[in-house]
Formats: sequence, structure tokens, C-alpha cells
Amino acid sequence: MPGMMVRNMSFKTGQTLTIDGFPKAAATNFAMNIGTDEKDITLHINPRFNAHGDENVVVCNSYQGGNWCEEVRAESFPFKLGEDFKMVIKFTPTEFQVNFSDGSTIHFPNRIGAEKYSVISFDGDVHIKAICIL
Repeated sequence: MPGMMVRNMSFKTGQTLTIDGFPKAAATNFAMNIGTDEKDITLHINPRFNAHGDENVVVCNSYQGGNWCEEVRAESFPFKLGEDFKMVIKFTPTEFQVNFSDGSTIHFPNRIGAEKYSVISFDGDVHIKAICIL
């Protein structure tokens, strides 16, 4: 069960989702998920400070039909324990362009292929201060 879930939102192609928050001071990892429902996740962003055998890495993935797909790993790790972050996610028909606070970017395919997503959830060691869709 996620720590925080927003249902019935409207995140459509051409829009930008901005998330402001900060990882807890003793965080091991946290996750942000975007999907059409609570079961299928088109974009899973999982910053790992020290979890799942990884240290200081951002893992992106999708979860479809009960299975995880192929991971995409960011080249940088823009998160610091207890410090504010901002993620800006631009949604195009083919991909999500995720821009992090340090100026780094990850391009992740729109694997489910929907033009609108209605669920966003957060789990793990994170405080979310603001969510904005424009």
C-alpha cells in the first residue's frame, strides 16, 4: 500500500508534472509511480540511497501485467538526504522526460502508450510538499 496516492487526476500528453519534496534524513529509498490505475505503472522512479543492492542510483521502470519490465538507470544521483528536490516530468506521446534538481535528465519511454494517466503514488522515505500539473 503506497504512502500517498492521488487518484482521478488528469496528467495528459503535452503536460508537465512538477514534484517538490525531500527524502527523510535516514532514507534508504523512495518511489514515485504514475499509471492508468493502481496495478499498472507506466513510470516508476526509485531513488535508492542504499536499497535493493544499490547505492546512490535512480532506477526507472514500468510494471505491467504483474511483471516488472527493463530498468533504466540515471547517470547521476541528484538526491541528498534531508534536502529539497524538484522533479519536472514532461509527458510526450512517446516518452517521459524527467528533469532533476541538479540539471540532469532521464528519458523514459511511455511503455503503456496511454495519452492520459490518472494515478500517482509515493512510497518510502519521502515527504512530498507539492504536486503541480500544467
